[in-house]
Amino acid sequence: MNAHFSGDLPKGIQKITKLPDGNLGELWDSIYVDEDIKDRLLSQAVLNFTMRPKVKRSVLPLHGLILLVGPPGTGKTSLAKGLANRTSKAFKGAGMQLVEVEAHGLTSSAMGKTQRAVSDLFAQTLAELAGNGPTIVLLDEVETLAVDRERLSLDANPVDIHRATDAVLVQLDLLAESHKNLLFIATSNYPQAVDDAFISRCDLVLDVPLPNNTACGEILRQCLVGLGSTYPEIPALISKAGFNTCAASFVGLDGRAIRKTVANALASNTQVAINPGSLTLDHLVNAAKAAQITKTAKGKV
Repeated sequence: MNAHFSGDLPKGIQKITKLPDGNLGELWDSIYVDEDIKDRLLSQAVLNFTMRPKVKRSVLPLHGLILLVGPPGTGKTSLAKGLANRTSKAFKGAGMQLVEVEAHGLTSSAMGKTQRAVSDLFAQTLAELAGNGPTIVLLDEVETLAVDRERLSLDANPVDIHRATDAVLVQLDLLAESHKNLLFIATSNYPQAVDDAFISRCDLVLDVPLPNNTACGEILRQCLVGLGSTYPEIPALISKAGFNTCAASFVGLDGRAIRKTVANALASNTQVAINPGSLTLDHLVNAAKAAQITKTAKGKV
């Protein structure tokens, strides 16, 4: 969707989607986290649109900003997009839209250009979009835009990066006051790299953890069922006595890694690769053990 701009999308905008959207709904359902986490997120997002327009910021200093943090591969971006969709459904659509920001497209090696691009994005583009109706903005990998200024040396890093962070903070304050139908959902794999002043402006900072035993089982089950549409023998593994033990061997891996490990199991040997329907629980367990070893070794580097 590009209802407000003709031609190419403005700089820094990757995509604009009219809500609700069926594909985004599937993303929400595909992320296996504790239901309390999803409920907390949805409640905070809904509150943003019901209460912020009515309550003065001197009473509750809400910025309309949610930050999802956690290891790579835990589904933060998918969860954020799904949250936008669920929020719009809570209001029966209400003309909401999701705006995805391309943070890397704003950075420049030329002095002053990053700061100007950030200011233009927030003060002009996002403000214009929010002026046309309720808007949810996804700031993926927000540490790119709001880098921790105390951890960076001005000698080693362009002063423009620091000024860009300043610009983000200033614009968040201005938009929080002027556009109360605007909600930012930010994600970060490295919250220690996000500026403290940005985090202090967040209405909610929520950790998205690695899948627990139950979640690993659900992700694995989903993979096997999905493969069943092509290889009907594979879903039968779910009903085998050792399935729960097999799923437990994936604990400690993120959701993306679990799915890739299933692919690795299908490449266990040439016979399985030729006939994927011959996949066994042992193949899956061995692939999971190999993935755990690789993860441990990477952590020691």
